Amino acid sequence: MDRFSLTCKSERDMDKLAYIFSYYISDIVEHVLCFGGDILNITGNVLLALWRVEQNQLSDIITLVAKCSLEIQEKFGIYHTREGQDLQLKIGLSAGQISQVIFGDERQQYLLVTGRDVDDVQLAQRLAQANEIVLSWNCWMLCEQYMFEVEVMREDEAVKLRDMRIIDPFDFNEHFDKCLDYLPHYRTSAETLRTALELDLHSELDQTLRKHVMKNLLKKIDEGQPVEYVSEFRTVTLVLVSLEFCKTAWMLHLCHLIQEAALYISTVIEKGRGQLSRIFMLEKRCMFLCVFGLPGDKKPDECAHALENSFSIFSFCWENLAETKLVSISITNGPVFCGVVGAVARHEYTVIGPKVSLAARMITAYPGLVSCDEVTYLRSMLPAYNFKKLPEKTMKNISNPGNIYEYLGHRRCIMFGKRHLARKRNKNHPLLDREKELEAFQVAQQKCLHQKKGQAVLYEGGKGYGKSQLLAEINFLAQKEGHRVLPLMLKEADSKQCFYAIQTLMAIFFEIDTCPAYYRQAYLQRQLHGIMEEQLHCLFNDLLFVKFPLSFKVSHMDDVARQKKVKACFIKVLQEAVRETPLIFLIDEAQYMDAASWEFLKTVLSSMPIIMVMTLTPVFTLCGWAQHFLQSPQAILMPISKLATTSLLRMACWELGVVSIPQELQIYLHRCVGNPLYCEVLCQDLLCKDILLFHVLQKEEEENSKWENLSAIAMKSTMYSISPANSEEGQELYVCTVKDDMNLDTVLLPPFLKEIAVSQLDQLSPEEQLLVKCAAIIGHSFHIDLLQHLLPGWDKNKLLQVLRALVDIHVLCWSEKSQEPPNESILVPSSVNITDQTKEKKTKLDGGSASLLTLQEELSLPQTEVLEFGVPLLREAAWELWPKEQQIALHLECACFLQDLACRCGSCHGGDFVPFHRFAVCSTKSSKGTSRFCTYRDTGSVLTQVITDKLQLPSPQDSFQFQMKPSRTQEAFSSECCRTEQEFLDQVKRKLAQTSPETDLLTTKPCHCKDILELVLSPLTQHCLVIGETSCAFYYLLEAAAASLDLSDSYMAFFYLRKASSLLGQPSAFSFLKKHKVKICQFEEATFCCLLSEVCFNMGHITLAKKLARKALRLLKRNFPWTWFGVLFQTFLEKFWHSCSPSQPPNNPSENKKKLAVLQQRVHCLSLLWQLYNLEATASSCRFACLAALMQKHSAEELANEAQVVSTYVDLSQFSQTMGNKEKWLHYEQMAIQKSSLCWFSREGLLATAQLVQALAYTKLCLGHLDFSIKLGNGT
Repeated sequence: MDRFSLTCKSERDMDKLAYIFSYYISDIVEHVLCFGGDILNITGNVLLALWRVEQNQLSDIITLVAKCSLEIQEKFGIYHTREGQDLQLKIGLSAGQISQVIFGDERQQYLLVTGRDVDDVQLAQRLAQANEIVLSWNCWMLCEQYMFEVEVMREDEAVKLRDMRIIDPFDFNEHFDKCLDYLPHYRTSAETLRTALELDLHSELDQTLRKHVMKNLLKKIDEGQPVEYVSEFRTVTLVLVSLEFCKTAWMLHLCHLIQEAALYISTVIEKGRGQLSRIFMLEKRCMFLCVFGLPGDKKPDECAHALENSFSIFSFCWENLAETKLVSISITNGPVFCGVVGAVARHEYTVIGPKVSLAARMITAYPGLVSCDEVTYLRSMLPAYNFKKLPEKTMKNISNPGNIYEYLGHRRCIMFGKRHLARKRNKNHPLLDREKELEAFQVAQQKCLHQKKGQAVLYEGGKGYGKSQLLAEINFLAQKEGHRVLPLMLKEADSKQCFYAIQTLMAIFFEIDTCPAYYRQAYLQRQLHGIMEEQLHCLFNDLLFVKFPLSFKVSHMDDVARQKKVKACFIKVLQEAVRETPLIFLIDEAQYMDAASWEFLKTVLSSMPIIMVMTLTPVFTLCGWAQHFLQSPQAILMPISKLATTSLLRMACWELGVVSIPQELQIYLHRCVGNPLYCEVLCQDLLCKDILLFHVLQKEEEENSKWENLSAIAMKSTMYSISPANSEEGQELYVCTVKDDMNLDTVLLPPFLKEIAVSQLDQLSPEEQLLVKCAAIIGHSFHIDLLQHLLPGWDKNKLLQVLRALVDIHVLCWSEKSQEPPNESILVPSSVNITDQTKEKKTKLDGGSASLLTLQEELSLPQTEVLEFGVPLLREAAWELWPKEQQIALHLECACFLQDLACRCGSCHGGDFVPFHRFAVCSTKSSKGTSRFCTYRDTGSVLTQVITDKLQLPSPQDSFQFQMKPSRTQEAFSSECCRTEQEFLDQVKRKLAQTSPETDLLTTKPCHCKDILELVLSPLTQHCLVIGETSCAFYYLLEAAAASLDLSDSYMAFFYLRKASSLLGQPSAFSFLKKHKVKICQFEEATFCCLLSEVCFNMGHITLAKKLARKALRLLKRNFPWTWFGVLFQTFLEKFWHSCSPSQPPNNPSENKKKLAVLQQRVHCLSLLWQLYNLEATASSCRFACLAALMQKHSAEELANEAQVVSTYVDLSQFSQTMGNKEKWLHYEQMAIQKSSLCWFSREGLLATAQLVQALAYTKLCLGHLDFSIKLGNGT
């Protein structure tokens, strides 16, 4: 297993490793339990099983265990994986007496199994090769030897088991029944194999067992969290402590030493939120595995804590544990799987990953040291002089472990700090949104110069808010005005050195920090000449690393007097300097300043006109002298706010080197939440991952006739643009776009930002963490009923209580339309029951249309129950913590819940956004109508198996869009025939006046289709993509694009269609070689082209829109001619052949709906075509437009949908008007008015009627009937 673990290079590889290992181990564990054994522990790649019997029963039990081992090797000896790495099994057997020792205290306890036979079984396992079973010599002596075929490996050490001899009358079943009498704990009838699961929660034994479970895991168990929800992928710091004892040490004495070490280790690492995970013995070596950063314990500086705690443990063990031969500690940092492995009856919480194996290898390669890997060294941010690079050594199965360092402990700095700031000023990137902060410095500067009093400005802000950038700007401005600036940046380790900040500042002041050491003393002497007595120069020997002769006067001073004299000398020197040139101290990260330096600065501030500018991070608790300094009337504390959105986008343009970024990238950068550092890291990450395309900005761009090349042009109108920083003439300017095959929603966070977000997540309570993780699966916005569905065992009260707590700390926020949670839920809270409830309501209320409307209301999404993440970065990090298999299971739950809501809202009468979409797609399904989601099969998750069969695409029987029979209201309305415009207007007014909530809900409820798009369709596409259902994702992407076009949002339609295009793959140059990556039907491809055509039309790309509309018609089996001769011939056919051959509707209702779907798309494509050709004022285009209008009219009449017919007649009327044919113009208007009496008030009917009224108003305006035009306009 180690070799497989060490080949993992990414979190995805480790995900696969954990998944394979968990199920591989579970099969072995279940086999051991079935043979009456028990699992003591699962450590890394080692599983230790135990059969506990009396001495006289050993021979029979050895036979039983040997049979179990042979079966395990036969079934699981070699496990082939898709990654090409085979898992192989080695088994060692031993028999005899062992000791079980419990270490720890009243809070936490650990079980350790030790003894000679434990060492023997480890030796046997090491001697075994792949697929072999090795018995220790003691086990061989105690067994029935005549029953085994063996090979002696080493005399008096081990034998290799080849097979068992089955000799009559020996029968293994009888032998198994006999062994059951020796195993009283074996459960033959109960449902559970382990009695511990049936203990009373408050029993004494249960309380004892709870001490063996880690605290953070125990909290989650007490809250009832499912086992599947406990596992995570996260970055942790591992500390492996190895104590090697003398071989002559007595076991009882060793137990006392291990107990002392365990108590000290657990106490020390607890301060840094580390946990002692496991204790195990290897002969005379005891190993302690400690983990920093487990769920709930993440801290930003965990690497530094792990190193310092390790050195403390190292020193304690060497100095206080007798009989200790060698102490070795290794520290590694990296991503691991932290979760549960094993079977349902016996599982264990463990950590798996290459960094665990690396820590074990480092213990062997670098004994007697505190060693760490390069990642730990870099992330600790400790001074380099605390480390020593170690020579490279060969490690088993590790080809490139990277640099390994020895940690030497915290040592006093024997050199000065460096005169620099964290940031350098970039003249091409001006400071953004910091006018108030700069004004505070300028005000302090003026006060200091005019009032001759010291001034201090302290800028307080979170990490990454731009404090260092602000100091760099102040440094530039101060030097420009002729001030002398002393810059200094502090680190956390500096706070432990007394007077370090002042020592470094004065070294910078005397300019001895950069000069060679042999010139330092002479240079300092020249600086002090005339200011201080020469006999006092030796006061600076230790502080400034010089060697002046010790004077008689100084030798008679005690330490306190010397310190006072040094401070007085420093103040005198600074006072002399201030008289000549204004002096400014710039101190970055001032929260790391020691107390003595704060005290001295407070004295300086009150005694001389010096300007001090510092930065602080608010999460740190300042010392007492720092608090006194802040309370001084001459000190100003200035909080630094977040950057405005426009400033952040401007910064992103600078980082990417472009003048424009697309809207998709703007949405992606919302996760920065106003933090400049986050913006910088995200932009650099996008560049490293090669996600963006860069284009030269051109003033005039020719129209492109290919969809693949449209992205950069189409997004121009939605781009955020800036003026270039250096607008040199002739310089090329660039814009960027996202690659078509890239989805920014699935781009993983950079490790730096993920660590920050995970540490913030771990500050929440366990139930808050679980809620955030489940909400992260749903998306940035989520409905509380869907969230409750993902939280097993949570009632509404508990959910709202936790939500309110998260809203109070701004992790979540209610949507903009509603700031308060609702009293009752409208959404059905279970995706498993939603289909059954739908069927029940249809059978009970099958009589009228009201049942359909009531059902649709209950399936609608009220905005009042919608929340969104206030910290988008937290959502991304929480989503990445889930193991891949659990991610898929939860996304499948969400898709199952949302699928029945993926239709128009109740006020729009339901149905698909692409008309009759589900009926057309139904033909691609099997005869049983199974869902496309059912192609996904999860081999391990019970959660997934429960809902897979329930999840289906929208059923054809669930369509609410068209009624088969008219209602009474329709019949009454259609009986009134309208012949004039006035009669039509009177009839519309009369109908609207009769509408009431009790009689017609359609016209009184507002439209919620936008909410459906944002909360159902858009998340559904993401859920389908995560679970690998690309066909379903394509279906819902088309629905989302159609919904966006209905809402007049062409950019979002373009966004969804671009995603759909990436699913189809790159088109081939030869049509016969074209093969889509996702399997779709011809209707969906035609719909895709039709929607693309409409988007291109809205964006002004006429040529491409024509090309796509023609392609869509061809896929719909309705060709449109390319030449004028073809137009003449097709016109002849449309006029004469179409009138002579009326179409017969099919008898099958389902086939009828499929035909209606095709006809609806034809009508839409033809409408687009005549509008496109009508834009060109040529005779040829006029012929094409006339033909398209004629074909649209015939297709609409064949559709037999009155609303569509009315809409078509209105289109034809407008077309005739533009062509100057007044006769046809008024004729089609009259036809539309007559047909409108048959158009009942559905969504399509209302839209068609409104379109007709609007057209009539325009007609009357053109004809000069202004009064009637105004009446019609008011009616619209």
